[in-house]
This record gives sequence, C-alpha cells and structure tokens, in this order.
Amino acid sequence: MKITKVTPIHAGQFMFVRIETDSGLHGVGEGGAWGQIEASVAAVAKFATYLEGKDPFPIEHHWNVMHRFSYFQGHAINAAISAIDIALWDIKGKALGVPVYELLGGQVRDSVRVYGHVYDKDIESLLVALKRKKEQGYTAVGHINPFLDEGADQVYFKPHIAKMRVAIDNVRRMRDVAGEDMDLCIEIHRRLTPAEAVVFARGIEEYHPMFLEDPMRYEDADSMARIAEKIHIPIATGERFSTIYEFQALFTRKAIEYARVDLCLCGGITGGRKVAAMAEAHNVMVAPHNPLSPVGLAACLQLDAAIPNFAIQEYSTGLEEGVLVSSDLHLGHDVVDEAPVPVDGFVKIPTRPGIGLDLIDDPAGARPPFSRPVRMRLHRDGSPVDQ
Repeated sequence: MKITKVTPIHAGQFMFVRIETDSGLHGVGEGGAWGQIEASVAAVAKFATYLEGKDPFPIEHHWNVMHRFSYFQGHAINAAISAIDIALWDIKGKALGVPVYELLGGQVRDSVRVYGHVYDKDIESLLVALKRKKEQGYTAVGHINPFLDEGADQVYFKPHIAKMRVAIDNVRRMRDVAGEDMDLCIEIHRRLTPAEAVVFARGIEEYHPMFLEDPMRYEDADSMARIAEKIHIPIATGERFSTIYEFQALFTRKAIEYARVDLCLCGGITGGRKVAAMAEAHNVMVAPHNPLSPVGLAACLQLDAAIPNFAIQEYSTGLEEGVLVSSDLHLGHDVVDEAPVPVDGFVKIPTRPGIGLDLIDDPAGARPPFSRPVRMRLHRDGSPVDQ
C-alpha cells in the first residue's frame, strides 16, 4: 500500500488532513494550531512532497523524519505533523480492521469520563450554563473561568483585591450550583502572574476544584513549579505544548499533576502516547485537551482507551469561531459522519476500525474557512492582556 495524496482541508475554524492510498483506504486527522491555520496548511503541503509514494505503515519513522529533517519545529509545523500522524493511524487501523486502541496495547477501559465547556461574559449567565450541564448528566465541567470571558473589545483593569475577591467568590457560587456531585475544572487561560496564582489558589481551596488549569503563561516551567510548591490544588497544563520535551521539563520539576496533552498539536497519537508514558512514570494523570472538532476527540478517545493513567477528557461544547457561548452539541459535529455523544457524563469508546469516525465529503462546503484575526484585549495602561 502506498500513499497517493495528502490533502489539507481548512473548514471553518478547523484544519483537517485527508490521506489517500492506492488501496482505496483513506485516513483523516486534525491539527490544532487554530490561530495559525494558514501556516499549518502550508506545512501539510510541504510534508505531502515527502509522504506521497511511501508506505503509510511505518508511522514512527515518518513522525521522526517530519520532526527532525529541517532542525526547526514550532506550533504551526507540529500541528501539521499531528494531523498527518492521526490520519496515518486511522489508515493503519482500517487496514488491519481494528480500532487504533488495539494497536496501542488494547483497552484499559471501554468508556471515558468527559467534561463539557461552560463559559460566558458574566457570572449569572455562566451559572445558568453550569446548571444546564449538570441537568444533562455531566459529572464535571471545564473551561470554567472565574475571571470570566469578557470580550477583547473591553478595556481591562481591576485593583488586585477586587480581581482576587470577585474571582474567589465566583468559584464559591459555581460550587453552590454544582454541589458535591460535580467536579469543577477551573480554567485560568494563563492570565495570572505566579504571585496572583498563589493568592487565588489559596482562596479557593475550600471549594475543592479538580484542578487549576494554566494559571500562568506556559513557557516558564520553573515559575509553574514555584506555584505548585505553594498551593494545595493540582495544576493542569500542557495544552499549548508542541513537543514532548516541554512536558518532561514540568514532570522533573514536580510542577504538574494533570498533563493536558493536545494530540492535535503535540505529535498526534504518536506524541500523545509518548507523553502518557512519561506521565505514568511520574505518577501524573493525563487529561487530554481538545477544543477542536470530533476528529480531534476521536483521536483522544483511542489514546484514552489504552492508557492506565487517564483522568478525564475535554468534550468541547461551544467556542464557535472564537465566540465563547456554551452549546449542547460537540463543536464541529456537522463535519463528521458520527460524533460521540455523552451519556451520564461518559462517552463510549468508538469501536469502528481506525479512529472511529470520518469527515463528511465536503467539510469546507459545510463550514467556509475562518481565520482568527490578530488582536488582543488591552489593559487600561495600553498593554496587551492574556485571556
């Protein structure tokens, strides 16, 4: 079997890859550098010149060639590699007639716990959305930001005491709605300094969130470790990592308890299983990141099924073209032939050969390409604000 065509597909806010073979089999994957889709599309086209004409089966070999041939990597490039890698695993599973998890050692579990997205610009609307997720049977909610998701057009400023006390009280109100039968996965989206993160985390300890995600910008492993040493809430991070070595830096510093590996950015299923193995050796749990379509979710579910240190899976309900509005359906459900649906907060692992679903014939027709504009929210002093 030989690869005959590698096609990048920019559909809506998503970047897919379809790989065709001379056997008639094809595979699909997804890349996750959603702010730089155009660059990832170009990288896929570049890698197509290497892949076309080759056997799709030696996935680890292709993975290493794509990462190492030019000496340079980065988010846009590694997202392209990730999409290709997922598509190659999809082909291999289909060719052998088995779900990908069988190629990863077989099932540890047949269903996975998921959390749905909850977000809004004001706390009252956020609490309504949280209550709805509870009524729908979710046992956990994430992307839930006590600093709220106000628009980029809103100039930001709050004194430290107001910034801390309002957010801490918002967590209290979230816990009141969630009760004790629903976990809160608190998402900060890198908007605090290490000092602010310590103050905030100590202030919400009594509400026992499952984890505190991305309390600060991800680039500085030493500062993340400083936070971890001073708080009693587990830190989750890693969704912006595009290499396995960034996770290694956190593991060795004891800076993380939940590895938020993004299979659509950190090397696909191949990269994800490497991170999961490193995490297992450090007694760290894996909570895969997927703010993308059901294609990215399907790849995650195959890994989730096969690793012993799986914790919980992100199930994206919202974020349409950058607009933070909670939804009942998985983001991008209309570009696949079958989207896994949670029941009582759990999703069954797909058992179809490959990753378990396929793209519709014309994803770009269903969702015209969308490009994220370059803009950031501004502070009152004129500086850009991470949000």
